[in-house]
Amino acid sequence: MATGTLFVIATPIGNLNDLSPRVAETLRYCTTIACEDTRVSKKVFQNIGVTAHLIAYHDLNETTQVANLVQKLRDGKNLAVVCDAGTPTISDPGFRIVRECQKIHIPVVPIPGPNAAITALSASGLPTNRFLFLGFPGHKQHARLQLLEEFRHFEATLIFYESCYRIEAFLQDIAHVMGPQRVISIAKELTKLHETILTGTVGDLLSQLPPCKGEFVVLTAPPEFVL
Repeated sequence: MATGTLFVIATPIGNLNDLSPRVAETLRYCTTIACEDTRVSKKVFQNIGVTAHLIAYHDLNETTQVANLVQKLRDGKNLAVVCDAGTPTISDPGFRIVRECQKIHIPVVPIPGPNAAITALSASGLPTNRFLFLGFPGHKQHARLQLLEEFRHFEATLIFYESCYRIEAFLQDIAHVMGPQRVISIAKELTKLHETILTGTVGDLLSQLPPCKGEFVVLTAPPEFVL
């Protein structure tokens, strides 16, 4: 019996109009959808005729849920994995099931779409020919400072995600390690009504930090870059 296919599907990061026809068609084709938060996914899927069974698949249950999901694929069912916003596996759940499917030769098909890191980079005005995604820098200051020190001379744009609760502290860490004149860009609420993208020195942007809500994308320019 042929196995099912795992579809790794990117969903909108804010504006629901960014959900592509191919994404909608594929979601309707699947019998099961593994969601980071089923309540969030229901809102995204409610107007596109998705009838698949939704299963919670997130950081807290990812390890134990993989066996259940893989068995469904072995039974010939087509399954999609999505996160709350953006592309699964990119600082979001999905890596473990993709790895398991690759190991046992179950087909994995990516359905591309929105990604906050690339969206922010494209509008930042920072160099795009070479960049490095570093995800969330860590909850504790020591870990953040250590990471920034490791990459402060790296000749590429660095891309981070940070929460609204730590964004000010993280910018202060950047100023401390890389200097207040390091050029950075910060982006929040991408594709939404109050989308904000600011580019300047970290010293200047600390005083212009927009109201904190949701997650931020923070990009640092290479050391010698000037506006």
